[in-house]
Amino acid sequence: MQVNTTKFMLLYAWYSWPNVVLCFFGGFLIDRVFGIRWGTIVFSCFICIGQVVFALGGIFNAFWLMELGRFIFGTGGESLAVAQNTYAVSWFKGKELNLVFGLQLSMARIGSTVNMNLMGWLYSKVEASLGSTGHTTLGVTLMIGGVTCILSFICALALAYLDRRAERILHKEQGKTGEVIKLTDVKDFSLPLWLIFIICVCYYVAVFPFIGLGKVFFMEKFKFSSQAASAINSVVYVISAPLSPVFGLFVDKTGKNIIWVLCAVATTLVSHMMLAFTLWNPWIAMCLMGVSYSLLACALWPMVAYVVPEHQLGTAYGFMQSVQNLGLAIISIIAGLILDTRGYLFLEVFFIACVSMSLLSVVLLYLVNRARDGNLNYSAKQREEIKLSHTE
Repeated sequence: MQVNTTKFMLLYAWYSWPNVVLCFFGGFLIDRVFGIRWGTIVFSCFICIGQVVFALGGIFNAFWLMELGRFIFGTGGESLAVAQNTYAVSWFKGKELNLVFGLQLSMARIGSTVNMNLMGWLYSKVEASLGSTGHTTLGVTLMIGGVTCILSFICALALAYLDRRAERILHKEQGKTGEVIKLTDVKDFSLPLWLIFIICVCYYVAVFPFIGLGKVFFMEKFKFSSQAASAINSVVYVISAPLSPVFGLFVDKTGKNIIWVLCAVATTLVSHMMLAFTLWNPWIAMCLMGVSYSLLACALWPMVAYVVPEHQLGTAYGFMQSVQNLGLAIISIIAGLILDTRGYLFLEVFFIACVSMSLLSVVLLYLVNRARDGNLNYSAKQREEIKLSHTE
């Protein structure tokens, strides 16, 4: 389609833009407007429609239509995740819930891995079948890939039936997110929470956009074949699929969240430096990134609950997802511009700068937490003792 990297990265940005706002209102729509069952079905419809429009943009060689498709897809994507979490909280409790959330993340990463490794093969099969390359082959490939979105929609219908049946048999209420969104709460956010936001944004903008551009990077710098480049580019998700539940349990048992976040960010920084400045086997760096990415997610996100009151949790998590999506949208565009004008070395230096800012924020968070005698770096034993003292 004669699309440069800047325009290609716009497709990632268009997914993130609607979620800058919708992260605040996804829970509200599920609780007050649609309900969990209809909410899941509606957001699944957005996913299906978005993918179809995206594929049609390829078939008709209309890039603006592809951008519209990604925007529609993004409108449903994050809100569907909220609905999924609401179902999990409604159906599972206690230790079961930790396992369910770990399995949810694992399944998402397995899906990403299959997509990254299968779509290239599928494109070549469609190309051989149609006897031509170009936008039509791309569009047909994307349309076939959209079958997974239809399966998601069917699962939403099945879940609605099962949840309604459970409600009738067990006399239970429909699940709710429990989120209370008050934008005025933002002014009460503490310094540690703002530092957590900065860590989150600066870290993830150096991972997701890199993976989005990584395949060509491995082909150009390390002379990998297309298939091998796809395999190494997906290894972060391959590793995080089994490790996410394991690290979740590990952090639960040990505590010391700031230390584990520090280890994760520092390891990711080393990974990017290895990719930028050495010709070492990139499997080493990408495996390190996969391990650190898994550890960070398990240690960083729970910290929000330690620094804000329960009634502000919905606002805090909504704001965190919002700024993350804003950062991803902006950095995706900047990354495309840097790659088009300066090349991969400058792009890697840019990612290193982002991770370095995240690392600096972790150090500041450690110092602020220590100065205020905060609870972010308590061991699991200390947290249990405090919990017991409050119940007595």
